[in-house]
Amino acid sequence: MVKGIEQLAGEKRCTPAQLALAWLLARGDDIVPIAGTKRRSYLEQNVGAVEVKLTASDLSRLNEVAPRGATAGARYPEGAMQRVNI
Repeated sequence: MVKGIEQLAGEKRCTPAQLALAWLLARGDDIVPIAGTKRRSYLEQNVGAVEVKLTASDLSRLNEVAPRGATAGARYPEGAMQRVNI
């Protein structure tokens, strides 16, 4: 999945993070992605996602590379989940 995303990002001349944010922006005007970051340089890079234009073909490819539910599962391993919200 990661290789497919990296490949499409390379073709679009953007970072994988910018591609992900552009995908969210393409989902509708009621979606506002809020990307967390520690560094101003990453924030500035993320803002570049608004310049990434995704075609219907790009969106179709993304759906093939990362289909809905492909990343479903627990956020942490089971042992770590037991310590969440203790």
